[in-house]
Amino acid sequence: MNPENITNPLEKSDDIGIEQNLRPARLREFTGQKQKIANLKTYIQGARQRGEALDHVLLHGPPGLGKTTLAHIAAAEMGTGIKCTSGPVLEKKGDIIAILSDMEMHEVLFIDEIHRLRTALEEILYKAMEDFQVDVLIGQGPGAKTVSLHINPFTLVGATTRAGLLSNPLRNRFGITFHLDFYNLDDLSEIIRRSAGILGIRIDATATAAVAGRSRGTPRIANRLLRRLRDFAQLQGKDIVDLEAAEAAFQALEVDEAGFDEVDRKILLTIIDNFNGGPVGISTLATSVQEEKNTLEDIYEPYLMQEGFLQITARGRLATDKAFRYFHKKNRAPQKPLF
Repeated sequence: MNPENITNPLEKSDDIGIEQNLRPARLREFTGQKQKIANLKTYIQGARQRGEALDHVLLHGPPGLGKTTLAHIAAAEMGTGIKCTSGPVLEKKGDIIAILSDMEMHEVLFIDEIHRLRTALEEILYKAMEDFQVDVLIGQGPGAKTVSLHINPFTLVGATTRAGLLSNPLRNRFGITFHLDFYNLDDLSEIIRRSAGILGIRIDATATAAVAGRSRGTPRIANRLLRRLRDFAQLQGKDIVDLEAAEAAFQALEVDEAGFDEVDRKILLTIIDNFNGGPVGISTLATSVQEEKNTLEDIYEPYLMQEGFLQITARGRLATDKAFRYFHKKNRAPQKPLF
């Protein structure tokens, strides 16, 4: 496996502090997702003019595309605070009730991995999102009774990589839903230049383009590669990251021109070499490449599909002609009979 797994878009421990410094604080600083940002700006301005909380927002898409950043920006643009938690952390009803009861007027509650929220906790959110009330059980036994407590109007921002796992009742309570797309090369280049300026890194245009092309459409990976390139350039005695330093770094990090690491190559070559190009079921593929099924579905497959290397059908995963060409393999799939 890639020695640092550098192209995995999931947040790593050494990303946290750096990402906070690089994260845009306002909509005007955010690069990419142009139409969605324009729409979000309209919704925020409308809510502020009416003196209301922003409608609840669901952000979904692959990791590293800016869901957490947009939650913080929404709070900043609304002029409110933000409370952050995640689905797996919330275990008991008391956990979510305590958070909701403590919400300030129009404050943002950000729940990451909201698809992993327990059903019993989802049911508490329904009434809170619609009526700004929570039901609290008072007492025990036959004399126990349920009391509805009013809470301050708030905005729930939910983030998920797997929107399909959200229950319909919860999904339908979000008035604003954005699917974040992979970033194009121009947007990634702009992000790299901005991050380089913040980090005090000098990088030329050719190296910037090379980093953008290997970032898998993901700003988090672009920023991570930029930091690693700085190290390689420094060891070469260069005060600027140029293409030579970049290429040396990519070779050492085992990141090829498509942004593939060893796992990507293993996935595609397993389908091509072991299963004649497919189709192959996801469970069989996961066992063959020794990765978790969810890891393949959430982390690797979205980019491979976006770039046209992988096709998902009802029968399983298929390597495309583009994948065969990329690895200089001959497509051995049998031709369909004419009759």
